[in-house]
Amino acid sequence: MKTLITYLAEDNAIILENLIDALREIADVKVAACSATQAEASRWLDLHDGAWHLAIVDLFLKEGNGLGVLAGCRKREPYQKVVLLTNFATAEIRKRAAELGADAVFDKSTELDALFAYCREQTANIDTTDAQQAEHDAVQRNQPANLN
Repeated sequence: MKTLITYLAEDNAIILENLIDALREIADVKVAACSATQAEASRWLDLHDGAWHLAIVDLFLKEGNGLGVLAGCRKREPYQKVVLLTNFATAEIRKRAAELGADAVFDKSTELDALFAYCREQTANIDTTDAQQAEHDAVQRNQPANLN
C-alpha cells in the first residue's frame, strides 16, 4: 500500500500534534510538512506541486485563512485532495469551501471519524494504477529540465 503524503495547515499546536498522531495511527499517512499561516501553506503546496496527495486545512490560521489556501489549490492534480477542517462548519462555510474547490469539509468537534475514514479511502485511492501514473506524470512535469 502506498503512503498518503499529507500537508497540514493548522495554527493550534495541540490540535496539530493530536491530528498528526491520529493520522499515523488510522491510515498509512506521512505528514510531509505543516504550517500555521496561509502564506506558508500556499507556498509549500505550490513548491511541491504534484508531490502531495492530501492537504488538510484549518479555516482560521495564525495569518490569513484556509479559504485562501483552498483558492490557491484550484489547479491541483485530480489525485490531490484538499479538505477544510474547522470548528465552524456551517452551511455557508461548506458552500464557500466547495466553490473554492474543497473536496470535503469536516467539523473538528463532530466529524473527526469521518475525516479519518476519508483519509483511509484516499490511501486506497492513491494505490490505483491510474493515480500512480498521474502522480508520476505530474512530478516529471514539475522537475527542472536536465541541463546536461
